[in-house]
Amino acid sequence: MESLSLLMGGLAGALTPMNLLWVVVGALLGTAVGVLPGLGSSMAVALLLPVTFSLDPTGAFIMFAGVYFGGLFGDSTMGILMNTPGGSTAIATSFEGYRMAQAGRAPQALATAAIGAFIGGIIATTLVVFFAPSLADLAIMFGPAEYFALAVFAFLATSSVVSDSIVKGLAALAIGLALAVVGIDGISGAQRFTLELPSLFDGVSIIVITVGVLALGEVLHVASRHGRDDGRAQAPRPTGRPYLSRHEFREALPAWLRGAGFGIPFGVIPVGGAEVPTFLAYGTERRLDARRRVPQFGKGAIRGVAAPEAAGNATSGTAMGALLAMGLPTSATAAIMLAAFQQYGLQPGPLLFDRNPDLVWTLLASLFIGLVVLLVLNLPFAPMWAKLLLIPRPYLYAGITVFCALGVYATAASITDLFLVLGIGFVGYLLRRYDFPLAPVLIGVVLGPLAETSLRNALLSSGGDPAVLVGSPTTWILYGLFALVVTYSVVQRVRARARLDT
Repeated sequence: MESLSLLMGGLAGALTPMNLLWVVVGALLGTAVGVLPGLGSSMAVALLLPVTFSLDPTGAFIMFAGVYFGGLFGDSTMGILMNTPGGSTAIATSFEGYRMAQAGRAPQALATAAIGAFIGGIIATTLVVFFAPSLADLAIMFGPAEYFALAVFAFLATSSVVSDSIVKGLAALAIGLALAVVGIDGISGAQRFTLELPSLFDGVSIIVITVGVLALGEVLHVASRHGRDDGRAQAPRPTGRPYLSRHEFREALPAWLRGAGFGIPFGVIPVGGAEVPTFLAYGTERRLDARRRVPQFGKGAIRGVAAPEAAGNATSGTAMGALLAMGLPTSATAAIMLAAFQQYGLQPGPLLFDRNPDLVWTLLASLFIGLVVLLVLNLPFAPMWAKLLLIPRPYLYAGITVFCALGVYATAASITDLFLVLGIGFVGYLLRRYDFPLAPVLIGVVLGPLAETSLRNALLSSGGDPAVLVGSPTTWILYGLFALVVTYSVVQRVRARARLDT
């Protein structure tokens, strides 16, 4: 009850006309930056950080609340419409969201993403309000061995279900892991596969890989099939319904809730952001879809949009709680927010709730307001965003190519990145041409560094004893889940082949 009364006081402070204006401005600016390929939500916060220095701390962080969630929504908008996610947290959403857009259901995909973002964010923020002091207990459960088990689970479980061929899934995963090891080894300091190029010492940027595999690879694939009547020459005209039918809502609701369930705990586990829970949510929905009489994944499954989007925003909501309650930045965006707090002479952590309660509770209240504002703003605009698909395909894909180049160059001002994105785009084209899945490539890139660092740290801390990798109940649970998923996948494939043979 004390938390509820403090939240009501925060709402009273956040609902003043000027603070409401900052929430709306932040939501609009965050969405606008988030839709640009290669920038994303963390870049939106970083770019807009200097804008807030002229504001008082409460107004500045209220504006950041809008930017924070607005950037996440913008990430998925371009992923759905152009297969070019603004940030890595929207990669999983793009797989089925883009297929929905190609089937003429872009407004419904955007509405699903908007509602999923709202549900995931609301659930997570509500839990933060009531359980912020207890968040540290969850983070303590994960050490290097647990992170490695989590990465292995995500690697092999996803690779085994996203493709008709496990071999193709593992081959795609190997490509992603190969890209992930380029650069300076963080432990030994040795150069690896850098070709003596200083621009590769920091590795290949996730932005370069995402844009190359998803966006430029799609452009090359469409260009290679130009003039063929294969159903890809022109996307169907998007219908203008910016809301979900009763059937679609019932279809998406369990996925929203499952996605939020994946995202909530990951906000307090420092694994780098929402990539892990979004992929886990996507993989879970795909496995559940395989049980259906008529599987929908690969054709534009609404649950493939609903679950990752709810997971991403739920992770962001609890990440804000971890930042406020523990001073622990669990994602790139949260790290930038930590820098913003320090700019105002504030140090997030348990003492922040005692020393600056007005700021903390007004900020938490503004998270609720920001989510509502984004839902109100973006649902009516879904048909407008979808009209981008009415642009003639040659002009549309030429524009995507230009934005890909601008987005990649803007992140590091590196000519090498432009050549890399061309090469990776060609690899993305070959993957599509020969029906290799894209998800394992991106999972390998995102989680490869986490898996390698966790494995080496665990072995270093144990003097090289591999038993440390299975030395805790958390690792047993994760490996047990992995075994169940792989067993289930193999059984389903055997049954499917048996049905075909009969």
